[in-house]
Amino acid sequence: MAPATAVRPDATLRGAVDVAREALTGIAEPGTVGDHLGMEMVDERLATHYFACDAAAYRGWRWAVSVARVARSKTVTVCETDLVPGEGALLSPEWLPYASRLAPGDLGPGDVTPYVDADPHLEAGWEATGDEDVDAAAQWELGLGRVRVLSAEGREVAAQRWYDGDNGPAAPVAVKAPMPCSSCGYFLPMAGALRTVFGVCANEWSPSDGKVVSLDHGCGAHSEADVEAPPAERVSAPILDDNALDVS
Repeated sequence: MAPATAVRPDATLRGAVDVAREALTGIAEPGTVGDHLGMEMVDERLATHYFACDAAAYRGWRWAVSVARVARSKTVTVCETDLVPGEGALLSPEWLPYASRLAPGDLGPGDVTPYVDADPHLEAGWEATGDEDVDAAAQWELGLGRVRVLSAEGREVAAQRWYDGDNGPAAPVAVKAPMPCSSCGYFLPMAGALRTVFGVCANEWSPSDGKVVSLDHGCGAHSEADVEAPPAERVSAPILDDNALDVS
């Protein structure tokens, strides 16, 4: 592929600053067309002049006026005028399809997420083999009877999210915990591939009650933890003054 050739400068178009500015008077509000910022050759005998936009609502934007001329002519024609973003311009957020706008935590009663056909976090479930022992194991471990189950990637993503979250070892409550969840009597180990790392907390006094926690997570509600009892307060015997007169 041959390299693109540079467009030759065009003195006639370069000198058409006033023509380009005049073209903006019909579309721009008075006082919003600022200094001339330069010209850019787009193609042979086609260029764009840029002007600063002084409108308060469009800081960082530029007026762009495309000008052209025919061969062997000195007459400059205005092709189009636009307002284009420059450096530091405030832009609208990138378009996000409606099906992708729901974020974790947004789902409420009655909401239904769209079906994802090629979800990398899922893979096809197992079908019955006819062997009772094999099918019984697959029903619980491999998802027999479900159309799709977690893929290896799906398990890894979920495990990393849980481990890095509020119920992992780096959570503030875990950093100050006296002992890890792995030694707590309220810790219920998970079944399946994640049982070596996670379980479920069953302690109603714990902030993680009913949630997935890592083995090295922890909190102050550990079943085997205790606080050091303060020394008993010594109360002196009451002193009675039999010689005092109580006048009511």
